[in-house]
Amino acid sequence: MAEHFAVRGGARLDGTVDVVGAKNSVLKLMAAALLAEGTTVLTNCPEILDVPLMAEVLRSLGCTVAVDGATVTIDVPADPGAQADYRSVSRLRASVCVLGPLVARCRRAVVPLPGGDAIGSRPLDMHQSGLRKLGATTEIEHGRVVAQAEELHGAQIWLDFPSVGATENILMAAVLAEGTTIIDNAAREPEIVDLAAMLQRMGAKIDGAGSSTLTVHGVTSLTPAHHRVIGDRIVGATWAFAAAMTGGHVDVRGVDPHHLELVLDKLGSAGAQIAPHADGFAVTMDGRARAVDFVTLPYPGFATDLQPMAIALSAVADGTSMITENVFEGRFRFVEEMVRLGADARTDGHHAVVRGVPKLSSAPVWASDIRAGAGLVLAGLCADGETVVWDVDHIDRGYPRFVENLQGLGADIERVTVDDEG
Repeated sequence: MAEHFAVRGGARLDGTVDVVGAKNSVLKLMAAALLAEGTTVLTNCPEILDVPLMAEVLRSLGCTVAVDGATVTIDVPADPGAQADYRSVSRLRASVCVLGPLVARCRRAVVPLPGGDAIGSRPLDMHQSGLRKLGATTEIEHGRVVAQAEELHGAQIWLDFPSVGATENILMAAVLAEGTTIIDNAAREPEIVDLAAMLQRMGAKIDGAGSSTLTVHGVTSLTPAHHRVIGDRIVGATWAFAAAMTGGHVDVRGVDPHHLELVLDKLGSAGAQIAPHADGFAVTMDGRARAVDFVTLPYPGFATDLQPMAIALSAVADGTSMITENVFEGRFRFVEEMVRLGADARTDGHHAVVRGVPKLSSAPVWASDIRAGAGLVLAGLCADGETVVWDVDHIDRGYPRFVENLQGLGADIERVTVDDEG
């Protein structure tokens, strides 16, 4: 059976939407559970496809994992396996984050090179370099990262780029290394802060989370913990863009507005009224958005995950926008699908120039990754007729109850299941 979303444009989104835990946090927290024998419980987890996929990765390492709605319970054995299952890992890029915990806990890790979204290369050079400085040996063998260490020791580590994945893997290895590790040019994303908070609950000693320098004082062992996953800022921002594009009013709850200061500032420049509150923010747009420029950069810059939403907004804004992509070179594949919908957009290297049109026109389009899929749906909300978005399994990996949330805001959208031969 195949599924698609049928989106009929013209509705003004209005209402309240609740945001649950962050996809980009929960998967790393699940991996961090490997660092301690016993039962770790995560709450406020998003009900998305990637969570059971990561559960399969952990089960392949000997863990018992129960996923019950928004709660994930992970029971880690005294001697977890060190070799992750290829089939599980190949479906999920984030699964490479088990590398650091396994090296720290088992002194050995065999992790197949990850799969996932087609948004560009994600080399593991910095992951391996950091682990080597901690005392491990690493190499790529038969499509797998093989790392092992007699012991791990503290080190001074400089990252050439503030990679989220490398920061996470090195941090999770360093917490059980002997001595002090300093990670310079570390990623500063809220999800890194969330991971550090959970590790501290487990007994780790970490200073500087949220800054570009992390200092880790190694401990001999950690204990399991209960932890609540932070709200998903990317999902929250998606609803903010949806409000701006449809001239609507959406109150987003369950996400820290401080995690989206630049995004909300950009939407304000586009003409939206932004009202932060204790549990989120409200976005109101009267009339058509004004064109603004976007440049993707590591946090606290504009997130690359929101680049498709920026292009979708620019496609219906009044004026011309330039979008510059500095993180993943493959993200502009999305523009080809936007052109199907009548967008006036051109790409040149790291740049896209988008001249806004008053209304897009419906067409069949295909999602190449999670965020591209969400961006296409938002574009469909601003198109004449019915837009059909295919490969929606990508969207399901990042957005819990996506269709239901949009319907609750007044969108005319439905999930359609058809025979593959139909």
